Amino acid sequence: MDGAERKRSVCAKPEPEAQQSITTDREVKRDTIPERVTLKKEIGLLSACTIIIGNIIGSGIFISPKGVLEHSGSVGLALVVWMLGGCIAALGSLCYAELGVTIPKSGGDYSYVTEIFGDLVGFLLLWSAVLIMYPTTLAVIALTFSNYVLQPAFPNCVPPYMATRMLSATCILFLTWVNCFSVRLATRIQDIFTVGKLLALGLIIAVGLLQIYKGDYEGLTPQVAFEFYKTPSVGQIALAFLQASFAFSGWNFLNYVTEEVVDPRRNLPRAIYISIPLVTCVYTLTNIAYFSSMSPEELLASNAVAVTFGEKLLGMFSTLMPISVALSTFGGINGYLFTSSRLCFSGAREGHLPSLLAMIHFKSCTPIPALLVCCTATIVILCIGETHNLINYVSFINYLSYGVTIAGLLYYRWKKPNLYRPIKVSLLVPLCYLMFWALLLGFSLHSEPVVCGVGLVIMLTGVPVYFLVVYWKNKPKCVYDFTEWATYLGQRVFFVVFPHIDPTEATTSSKWNDKSSVTSTAAGPV
Repeated sequence: MDGAERKRSVCAKPEPEAQQSITTDREVKRDTIPERVTLKKEIGLLSACTIIIGNIIGSGIFISPKGVLEHSGSVGLALVVWMLGGCIAALGSLCYAELGVTIPKSGGDYSYVTEIFGDLVGFLLLWSAVLIMYPTTLAVIALTFSNYVLQPAFPNCVPPYMATRMLSATCILFLTWVNCFSVRLATRIQDIFTVGKLLALGLIIAVGLLQIYKGDYEGLTPQVAFEFYKTPSVGQIALAFLQASFAFSGWNFLNYVTEEVVDPRRNLPRAIYISIPLVTCVYTLTNIAYFSSMSPEELLASNAVAVTFGEKLLGMFSTLMPISVALSTFGGINGYLFTSSRLCFSGAREGHLPSLLAMIHFKSCTPIPALLVCCTATIVILCIGETHNLINYVSFINYLSYGVTIAGLLYYRWKKPNLYRPIKVSLLVPLCYLMFWALLLGFSLHSEPVVCGVGLVIMLTGVPVYFLVVYWKNKPKCVYDFTEWATYLGQRVFFVVFPHIDPTEATTSSKWNDKSSVTSTAAGPV
């Protein structure tokens, strides 16, 4: 099943003239270069934007408003938290744009941290992400999906526990199959459902603005909006930002699929510049719409803010709200599966996870083993119990990884000042982000030491695992024999092989070139 022995690519569309006479240089080159199995570059600018928007806008905007308001203590401060949350995400995304085109590898934070700080730090980030961060986030989004889908069938009570879990698991299994079947189909689903969720939020915003136009904006006037029903501490404000960060999480996910983006040096930053301001605007306007028609007491008492909003203002059309939220969360699950599987793929390629996870299907070119690991981990989290209490854990680990990655940007500039950087942000951008990051995590630790401590413990449990599994090279022969047998069995079951390097890209790549050595070639795998 070696790609070098095949005469025709199973992952690329065949040229219509391939059977005709080979007379041009292009045709000669096509015949002499071996065809290969590799991840396909099928993510254009539109799909890149929908991946970012689709991953950010999932369940967060329908869950976090309650937590942000509860910790901030007033409507006005809650809106400030939402706007500042978007600004902080924009600063972080600018830094990630530089990292994404300087170190053009899929895997996002993990790949950058591994390249800059070494294997141990990268493994700790990978460990916490695979073990808790992404499975928990996927489980929360899937439960939100099932709760909103089942809510019309149980109007006067909470949907049954088993029903929500079964529907959540079914949704995750279906979307895992889609992502295993075709990258193109997965990105098309992402495109369609991203448009759907924007339309859903657009409906909320339009109804809210109509209420304001009618004069129902008393709760948004400064003297009322900044009337605190409780005085928040600095630690509580930090927790409000953590809740908002859950809604904004996903702004860095395009960096996880850099190798599948068409012309990433151009489309990666463009997608970030378009998507982050758009999401920030949508989130702020959505919260304004909520507060235009709901008192703080009503919002805090609601377990489904969008449904309560719809029941209050849409009358007979109120069923549109649970449907719209279901569409939004369905797209969010698809996006998280797509990107988190690439994290497992990148970790296996670096030798930090079993090599089977670095393989792709020989025909569909999708990372099936990595997708199945993400699916299994999420279903395990679903079976454990209630996952909403883990949002603060996830947000803390998220912010910790963001801060370490952006600190790595500064260290990398000092370590390799002559490295070619197609995008180079002002030093004020990472410094401002890190100042905010340090304040936020410091006050969060002071306010909720148990929550933040558990997050740190989850990450640090990866230290002995790293030394036992990755660093220890002279393991007993039986361990290597078992690993080889399991990998061979996985290949036979899933029809997967290691992806091949594009020979034309390998010879012409100018990535990671040092300005001081113009003739140097690529310094790392693409």
